[in-house]
This record gives sequence, C-alpha cells and structure tokens, in this order.
Amino acid sequence: MTENHETIDALSHENRRFPPSADFSSSAHVSDGGLHDEAAADLEAFWARQASELISWQQPWSKVLEWDLPYAKWFVDGKLNVAENCLDRHVKAGFGDKVAIHWEGEPGDTRTITYAELLAEVEQFSNALKDLGVAKGDRVNIYLPMIPEAAVAMLACARIGAPHSVVFGGFSSQSLIDRINDAEAKVLITADGGYRRGEVFPLKPAADEAVAQTPSIEHVVVVERGGNEVEMVEGRDHWYHDLMAAADASCPPEAMDSEDLLFLLYTSGTTGKPKGIMHSTGGYLTHVAYTHRNVFDLHRDRDVYWCTADVGWITGHSYIVYGPLANGATQVMYEGVPNHPGNDRFWEIVEKYKVTIFYTAPTAIRTFMKWGADEPAKHDLSSLRLLGTVGEPINPEAWMWYHEHIGGGRCP
Repeated sequence: MTENHETIDALSHENRRFPPSADFSSSAHVSDGGLHDEAAADLEAFWARQASELISWQQPWSKVLEWDLPYAKWFVDGKLNVAENCLDRHVKAGFGDKVAIHWEGEPGDTRTITYAELLAEVEQFSNALKDLGVAKGDRVNIYLPMIPEAAVAMLACARIGAPHSVVFGGFSSQSLIDRINDAEAKVLITADGGYRRGEVFPLKPAADEAVAQTPSIEHVVVVERGGNEVEMVEGRDHWYHDLMAAADASCPPEAMDSEDLLFLLYTSGTTGKPKGIMHSTGGYLTHVAYTHRNVFDLHRDRDVYWCTADVGWITGHSYIVYGPLANGATQVMYEGVPNHPGNDRFWEIVEKYKVTIFYTAPTAIRTFMKWGADEPAKHDLSSLRLLGTVGEPINPEAWMWYHEHIGGGRCP
C-alpha cells in the first residue's frame, strides 16, 4: 500500500504580537481571562447570565440546557421575540431617536433610520405580511439587494413568527428555486433591481423564473429600488409601498418559544444539494448579542459599527441585523461594491460616518492592497479604533497592511 500525502511547499510561523493599548484595555468589556474561566467552570450558569443580562424574555426558562446528543435545547420553555429585543425595548428605554442604520446606496443616495423609525416600518410590514395570509410558522423567502428593506423584512418575519430564508441577491434563479422549494415558502420578497458597479442589476426577472417553478409561493412582494421596468402579475405581485400604505401601524410581537425556528440559511450547494441550516430563537440571539458586544468591544453610546458583508450570508444575519440591533448599535449599511465610483469608496464611507469598528474579509483586504495605500491615505480614518476580519484565516502580510494603512498602527 502506498501513501499519498500532499506536499506543503511553504510554512510560515508568525510570532509577532500586537496587544491593545493600555487605554483601549482600560475601558474594554473583556480585558482578561475572566469570562473564559467563568464559562469553563460552569457552562450553563455562564450562558444563563448572558441570556439574562443581554436578552429580554417574555417568559423565563425552566432549564438552561437540555443536552441529548446530537441535539441541544437552550433555555427550555423560555419565550421571547427577536424583533422586540432588537427594536421595541430600545425605544421603550428612551433610545428611539438613536440612529440604528446609516444606509448608503451605491449611487450616493442615503437614508438615516432611527430605532423608532425602524420599529414603525417593521410593525407596518409585519401587518402587510399578515394581510397576505402569512401566519406563525409559515416560511418567507427574501431575495433583496443590500437595502434597509432587507433588514425590515427579516425583522418583520421574526416579529410574527414566520421563519425566513434569505437568498443572496447575486444568486441565480435556480438557486432561488432550490431554496424556496425546500423551505416551502409562502411569500417571496424581492426588488425590481439593485445597484452594482454603477448599473442596475435586475432581480425581479430571476424571481419570476423561480416562482414559475415553486408552487408554494402565493404572493410576491416587490421593493422599488432600481427603477427598471418589471412585469407585475395581477393578484400575485404587490409593490412594497402599496402594501405599506394599506397596512395597520401597530403589530404586537409574537411570543416565540426559545427553540422555535427563527430562520433557515442554506449552504452554497457547491458539493451537492443546498442544505437548510436551522437556527432557533433564544440560543441564537443570546450568542450573537454576546459575541457582537464582546468580540467587537461595542460601546453603543459612542461606536459606529460597519460590517461590509451581505445579509444573504450568516455574517450578515448575525453581525449586520440581529447582533448589532439587539445591542442597540449604530451601524453603517452599504449597497454596492468597494470600487465604485473609485477604489477609495469604503474609506470615503468610513470618514463620512466616522466609523469606529470596521469588519471585512481578508479577500477584500488583499484587493485593497493591490489598489495601493494611496487610496485609504486620501481619507481621515482616525475614527477607527478596532478592526475585524471574517470568512477565512488572514495571512500575516494582509493583516500587517490592514493594521498599518487602515488602522494607523493603533487598532487591535
């Protein structure tokens, strides 16, 4: 028998360390190993404390963890609502005028949305979905560009207890077909189009192709964004703005069991049929609220956070929508690509909104490196205090460039 081992051509050992400054550490949420020690000593007590401190519950749990391999149930019998945690409680606490989302469209149009405004839109769209016959437990598919309505749709589904399945707007109609049919979604939420590299990319035609092969879809909601001409099927297709104009304003949040399904998110399907990963309510929200607050050292009274991902991915679900909003953060949401109209678009946005926490992918950083350090040097990035990367391990060269040219050599 012969053995076949792949040869490693080069192996890099990286021993440099860049600890945060004493000033940073002095106000950080996590400055030592205390949390790790607490969790190691008593896992259930640790997560019970996080769930109590970070999340508002309509009904307390009877048991923290029910562990029966391969299944785990968190916060058994506890009841909560994710949208209420992300919106209502902040407004009730007096933060209604706080900015939730600074949205920047690729063409340069902007929207500033407060927590009170976001809550009002979510409540109204929740009722619009109910008017279309969506009830607790019904599945809803979302196929949108990076516009505020994507977050509104997700939160509205969470508010009424309708699990959502978000499909990245760059995916094909076949990808949409596979995911709708597997989830047996009742409603599809899409847009006429969105902006990418200065041009409108149409979404509604792909949605129409998908709906022709997805018999579970009863209604299609269309957000007007691109202004491109689309075909609307009478009785099936509805403009978002028309539904909103007819919907009631108030929609109480549905009490959801901690183990109720919050959303389905599908694997890419590159090695087989896409698989729907089920994310339940209480455990997921506790985890993303905890990790978002502590990994990014979020101080909601002074930070402006920006994750450059798309809501179609788990990073977008967790660290654009649910984690930041559960923590009452102010964040930036951007529709387009990093090189339109110029290679400095991201740094222009950082300067404009005085972003303090920036979160992107190593692949993007390596692209920024190719474009050169002159691009970020055009802008004042002194507001930044923490940098994050996601999606893959980062190579030392990219990290050092990111640390020096984006973080000014000071940002952990």
